[in-house]
Amino acid sequence: MKVLVVSDLHGNAAALEAVRAEPHDLAVCLGDLVGYGPEPGACVRWVRAHAALVVQGNHDRALAEGVPPRCRPEFAWLADALAPLGRAQLTPEERADLARLPRSAIREFDGCRYLFVHATPRDPLYRYLGPDPAAWEPEVRDLDVDVVVAGHTHLQFELAVGGKRVVNPGSVGQPKDGDPRAACAVLEGGAVRLLRVPYDVERTAAALAASGADPDAVADLTALLRTGRAPAPRVGRAGAPPA
Repeated sequence: MKVLVVSDLHGNAAALEAVRAEPHDLAVCLGDLVGYGPEPGACVRWVRAHAALVVQGNHDRALAEGVPPRCRPEFAWLADALAPLGRAQLTPEERADLARLPRSAIREFDGCRYLFVHATPRDPLYRYLGPDPAAWEPEVRDLDVDVVVAGHTHLQFELAVGGKRVVNPGSVGQPKDGDPRAACAVLEGGAVRLLRVPYDVERTAAALAASGADPDAVADLTALLRTGRAPAPRVGRAGAPPA
């Protein structure tokens, strides 16, 4: 069975369209359907219609419950600048669905037992853990699974940790590892394929430009989409040095 794993869509419908073309039998989404991007409504509607499993991300909870997403300080003002799009594009029913999403789930495919979570098993929404086996070891030590599949960091990796594997498919909508192509993973027969898929970045940039959001936020988010790297913090913005 081919299981397409997507994470951190962040309202980037063009990127999602590119990765969902990868042949698959079912899809799993690790959360953060919304936030930062110009088309959160389209992303939510595709996931609701086509994903067999969806877990909640921090930006999903933020939109659904009206709480801060608790993202890194240098990104907080960018999230705030685009948040009105999520409120405008999603119906009350769609927001309620985001609020009801589970924060983790265990499934077995092809005899392999997977834990799916947005951030980490101990902190499903907020903790950032990159490709550091020592940091992941206490997170996975007592889990009765073969593989932990997590997103949140927007960094794609696969690790061997204490007899288990930790997989991050990377971000569909906002990669931050210097490669602007959309990232995803395919699980099949117990194996993992980490994929990068080119998409029409300028389509998303045009949608951002037409969103009516803060021009500085649009400029920084567009630069991030084009380069796969976060721009330098702006003076006077959250997480930036004071003027």
